[in-house]
Amino acid sequence: MAYKEKSGVGLNYQSIGSGAGQTQIFNRTVDFGASDAPVATDKLAQQKLLQFPAVIGSVVPIVNLDGIEADKLKLTGPVIADIYLGKIKKWNDKVIADLNPGVKLPDLGIVPTYRSDGSGTTFVFATYLADVSAEWKSKVGAATSVSWPTGAGGKGNEGVAGTVKNTKGAIGYVEYIYASANKLVTVQLQNKAGKFVSPTVPAFQAAAANADWANAKDFAASMINTPGDTTWPITSATFILLPKEPKSAEQAKEVMNFFDWAFKNGAPIAEKLHYIPLPADVAERVRKAWKSDVMVDGKPVWSN
Repeated sequence: MAYKEKSGVGLNYQSIGSGAGQTQIFNRTVDFGASDAPVATDKLAQQKLLQFPAVIGSVVPIVNLDGIEADKLKLTGPVIADIYLGKIKKWNDKVIADLNPGVKLPDLGIVPTYRSDGSGTTFVFATYLADVSAEWKSKVGAATSVSWPTGAGGKGNEGVAGTVKNTKGAIGYVEYIYASANKLVTVQLQNKAGKFVSPTVPAFQAAAANADWANAKDFAASMINTPGDTTWPITSATFILLPKEPKSAEQAKEVMNFFDWAFKNGAPIAEKLHYIPLPADVAERVRKAWKSDVMVDGKPVWSN
């Protein structure tokens, strides 16, 4: 990787889901954790962790329907919620057909697919559904793991992507990079302004631009269903969890060195993977938090 070539320091990353990522840093079996679901303020205080965003991404619905190409099918948040609630069962249901005049929809059962493991992707997706559906909010809610009313589970983004790819009539949700890498069929979503938008980097950027970073506690700014004609409604940050009182100042400093390098040099790499780099002012806020919050023997570890 580029950082290892520059610094000689490698990074061992495991795609194990946000739930497991949080657990490992809570148990201090890793130098830092990563999660698409922000950790609550009281839990951060209990665990003596600093939370900060590293990169911005998105969650996208994916489908497997014969004759339907990427971004040709239009769906709304309430319709997706009703699908996952088990209320809409067929692809040619009138509610879906009315959104898609001229599109030939099959008389085929819908197979909702979801993450079976604890997942920040699930947290983001369920948070969106809770925002657009009062019934979803009251019956299911939002968490890294929820009680799904119907459907089939798959482990990891890879598991959901694979299940949808191999199951006619399936609908699922994954990070955009998995949809892109596996050439899965994404949909257009209606955003808060009532516009149907496709998942694109400019749409993710538009959502990030509307986030209230200045007033977000623990950097947990919401980018779910933000206003704006061009915003993608399921946009979110990936958060890093770093001990405020690390056992090794050297290890903690190396973690911060990596993310400092990523903030300064990682934008082209992030964008190739369809992620959005942090705005420069947010990255500077993060550096200030490193300096004020991460201490060993009462001295700041970060002094750059």
